[in-house]
Parts: sequence; structure tokens; C-alpha cells
Amino acid sequence: MELEDQWWRGQLATDIYQALRYKELKLPSYKGQSPQLNLRRYYADLIAVVSNHFRLCPAARHLAVYLLDLFMDRYDVSEQQLAVVSLSCLLLASKFEEREDQVPKLETLNSLGCISSMNLILTKQGLLHMELLLLETFQWNLYLPTAAHFIEYCLSIAIHEGDLHDGWPLTCLEKSKLYMAKYADYFLEVSLQDHVFLCFAPSLLAAACVAASRLVLHLSPTWPPQLQRLTGYTWENLVPCAEKLLIAHDSDVREANKQKCQQQQMVYHSSGQTATVAQCLHRPSLQYPQQANHRSASYLSHSTTSLPAPSGPQHGSTQTISASLDPKSNLTNRAYQVSMHYTCAAPCFDR
Repeated sequence: MELEDQWWRGQLATDIYQALRYKELKLPSYKGQSPQLNLRRYYADLIAVVSNHFRLCPAARHLAVYLLDLFMDRYDVSEQQLAVVSLSCLLLASKFEEREDQVPKLETLNSLGCISSMNLILTKQGLLHMELLLLETFQWNLYLPTAAHFIEYCLSIAIHEGDLHDGWPLTCLEKSKLYMAKYADYFLEVSLQDHVFLCFAPSLLAAACVAASRLVLHLSPTWPPQLQRLTGYTWENLVPCAEKLLIAHDSDVREANKQKCQQQQMVYHSSGQTATVAQCLHRPSLQYPQQANHRSASYLSHSTTSLPAPSGPQHGSTQTISASLDPKSNLTNRAYQVSMHYTCAAPCFDR
């Protein structure tokens, strides 16, 4: 989508946001009826891995997965062809969202380990044929807003100097904004992992990512008036989506804690010592990429050199994130609540 860089900071931000909101009303319907729906998670991960390797923008990655979802919803595609469809969606999305020099090259794609591990050799003719089929399917219209197109607008005032953290004033506004951006990115990538999030409007999903981030960070009020005015969504509008995001977050926390406990047990056993349960449970449970301005699907445990073969349906987001959210290891766990149905413990940042 040809939008001006950092449009959310310009004088036309409100007009552009409203134009995107109008466009999302005309998005194609998604029925979730693909016979290959159990393979969807694997190929969404493949797009994320390749996108991360080429450092493509989040808008390109989210558009690629959205194109894949819509195409799978309309066609019965063989498993072998799904890989070509997925990469063609990524190429089309990157041509639409990125600069020309950022678009992945055929030679580089074929050299990736995750491509060669599938015994797949991409050809120029094959990719062009698939891209043409995709364009005809979508009637040559790739102007399809995703949550990634709305997230920066929501983040522009996601943290305010009047916010409270656990009832105390914020001591460092810039640090708080950094944490907010990291968590919002995390929740945005979580939304790619399950097709259930396609039932929410992209603008609502972006707002829910910010709301879920404020909950995890123990900021109050959870959904301040300025965010409600900016997005046009009330807290009641966001609860169903935010709850699903936080349930996925809860799953990630449990999985990360489980893996850390196993690693600690291996370390202690190898050194002739025994790790206690308390030692395992007091490890930091969430992690994020170190670079603040590089958005990527880094919560994936896959590397750019390998990707495990699809193995049936996978629900939710159970992959762990790859770097530490806070360099300190003494983060405390505190509970937050979305509704009567969900409670989860999550680490806070230091005041």
C-alpha cells in the first residue's frame, strides 16, 4: 500500500485512518473452509521465516499471510503447490509494500535452507504463473488493509505521561513506549498464527493488540479515553479479540517456562547439581528481539535455514520468543484479568 512513511505523524493521519477503515469494510469475506486448513500454520510460519530473512516490513508479511488465507479459502491446493503459493503471496506483497531493492530475488530464495529442505526448486516461470493466478483471483486489487497497517496509528498515543503503572506514575516515558512497541509487535505476530483472528476487522485487531499490551504491562486505565477517541473502539468492542490474544500469550508463557525448566535441569544435572522447582519458576518467561526498530516474526523458533515439515493441525500460539524482554532476571509475576474467563501471570517492567 503506497502510504507516506510515518503517515500517522502527519496532518492527514486522521483522514488516512478513516480511508483505511472505509477500505476494510470492503475486504473479501473469509469462511475458513479450506481443506488444507490444518497446514495453514506451517505456511504462515514459512512466510514469516522468509520475510524475517529478507527484513521485510510487517505490512508485507501480514498482507502475504492474508493473501494466502483468502486463496486457500477459495481453492483446493495440493500440499506441494502450497509452498509455491505461499512464496508467491510473499513476493506479491513485498512488491506492493516494499521498495524494489527489498523484493526477494529468485536465486536467494532457492538458496534458503527452509526452501531446499522441502526439495523445492522455484522457477521464474512457475512464480510468474502463480503470481498471475493470484492477481486474477483478487481482480488485481492488493489494496487490502491488515492490522499491520493500523498498528502504528494506534501506538502513536498508546502511552501517555498521565498513565499509571501499578498505581504509580511512569518514571520513564520513553522506556514505557519501548515496552509497549515490543508487546504490540508480539501480539501482532501472534495474530498471524491462527485464522480465528480473521473474524475481527484489522483496525479492531490492531487496537486489541495495544489494549492487550497495556494489560500485560499493568498500565491504567486499561483503555484510556484518548485511545477510544483515536480508534473509535470502546473497551467492550475489544474484549473478545484481546482475550484471544492474551490466551495465546498465556500459552507462550507456559511453554517458555517449561523449556527453561528443562534447560535448567539439564545444566544442573550435567554439573552434578539438582535444579529446584523454585529456581525454574523464577526465570524470566518472555523474550523479544533486541532491535527496537526492526519488526520481525522473531517469536518463531524456526531459523532461516530449516523449517520442520507440517504435521497436522496446530492451534494457538505456542512458539516462544527469542530474546530477553528485560536483561534483569528477577522479574516478578503479577496477575491481570480481561474478564471473568481469563486470568494470567505476566512479567512487568521496572519502574
